[in-house]
Amino acid sequence: MALSGCVTKPLLEPGTGRMQVVTTTGLLADLVRNVGGDRVDVVPIVPDGADPHTYDPTLRDARNVVYADVAFSNYALLEEHNIIKTLDANLRPDAANVSLVEESAKYSAELIPLVENVHLDTVWLGLRAEGSGDRYGATRASDVLIEATQATGPGNVYAYLTGTFGDTDVYFDSSDGFNSSDGYRDDTATLPADAHTHLSWAFTRPGIYRVALRARLRVSATARPVDLGEAVYTFAVGVNPDEAGIPDPVVLDQGHADLTADLDGGGMDVLYDPTGGGEYTQRHYPSDRVVIDVPNKALEEIPGDRQFRFLGHPGDQVYQLAQAVLGKHVHGEIDPHLWQNVRNVQAYVKLIRDTLIARDPAGAAAYRANATAYLAQLDQLDRHVRATIAKIPKANRYLVTTHDAFAYLAQAYGISVAGFVTPNPATEPSLADRRRLTDTIHNLHVKAVFLEPNLRARSSELTQVADEQHIQVCPIYGDTLDSGAPSYLDMMRFNADTLLRCLGP
Repeated sequence: MALSGCVTKPLLEPGTGRMQVVTTTGLLADLVRNVGGDRVDVVPIVPDGADPHTYDPTLRDARNVVYADVAFSNYALLEEHNIIKTLDANLRPDAANVSLVEESAKYSAELIPLVENVHLDTVWLGLRAEGSGDRYGATRASDVLIEATQATGPGNVYAYLTGTFGDTDVYFDSSDGFNSSDGYRDDTATLPADAHTHLSWAFTRPGIYRVALRARLRVSATARPVDLGEAVYTFAVGVNPDEAGIPDPVVLDQGHADLTADLDGGGMDVLYDPTGGGEYTQRHYPSDRVVIDVPNKALEEIPGDRQFRFLGHPGDQVYQLAQAVLGKHVHGEIDPHLWQNVRNVQAYVKLIRDTLIARDPAGAAAYRANATAYLAQLDQLDRHVRATIAKIPKANRYLVTTHDAFAYLAQAYGISVAGFVTPNPATEPSLADRRRLTDTIHNLHVKAVFLEPNLRARSSELTQVADEQHIQVCPIYGDTLDSGAPSYLDMMRFNADTLLRCLGP
């Protein structure tokens, strides 16, 4: 930390002919450099080696924000609040200000609720394209089109995504009907193969609704879409689910559910886990057995912001299942450490690419080419991390770390987060935290604990417990880069290799 503070940060300068970009962290700056190439100058606010949870911005940081054309933050409460305040207070009104976690949902990033009890107030309902589609020649560039073709019920039904600062993308809107002549263009959600996204669902009146969805696979931009199947989904809005008339229904009233298109077997159904555990714990259910519960506690007033006028007049009430991302309607905070899953960084890269193109259309070809090349490197990285961790015996795949920053790594690559010193590195561990950590290491026969280099000065509890249990302390990177891992690619390779070295046979 002290060494990083001694390094003079570069300055953003107008009039260079290059786009000026500021990011909150060095990790995000690395992603921008890979996409922007020599058309951008990029400077992070938090220097490498420093902790974004606690860093205090300087006047030099504020000055860089003033000259930025584009600002990228991670947010979801990752960065210290003064960092966000410095960004928002000093950025020019015409500059783009993008919070990657919030916007990445539109690019099919996998979000994990950061809550001790993952039971949500209402069901967390999304769309999923399950499977690779290899039988049709699908690739990561292929699109799965999920189209709303009909909706019945006492009122209107909407499905939309909320991004940074409340901007909305409406995917389904029954108020103006469904037009088959244009392929339901205005009522279509687009996902990559083997991906999913989460939506907010809104209903204007109580009663039973039935929404028909059809899935098609578009292998390439010029290929004729392949029909995958269709299904009708039933919603009980503000009424007893038994009124839907489905015998012995599976009622979706909590946890995580996805209306799912099957790219391999064909058809559409529902993936559901009432505990909210995500795709790895969801089970398949036929759509005709399911009732999606939208209870009276989901009744909310329409905000005054113009972005929500499509729902009706401000102050009117609608029943809403809110998407689980930060914003006005929140079902728990989101774990902000998305980059520990390489596929989430691919969503970040696509969002960075599209943002730079919007600000600098003349550089569109360069940004697309750079992003395509970098996405290919990320594909290789994802395979490396997956293959490396797979070499660790399953009985040894327990991760004990400084703070709770590795849920995405664990979920994506088959590791169990067994424990950490504190949920947040800015908080001091209690005696109960220490006792719980000791018991976890002893009972699970944990081979090693992992310490983030930038938190070494505040990790005496972890090293003491490791010493008492006679196990080794190994390095792992969480929030920041440094000379040992100067790029995102280096960081993730390092983490995979250190896990194998310290937990392997």
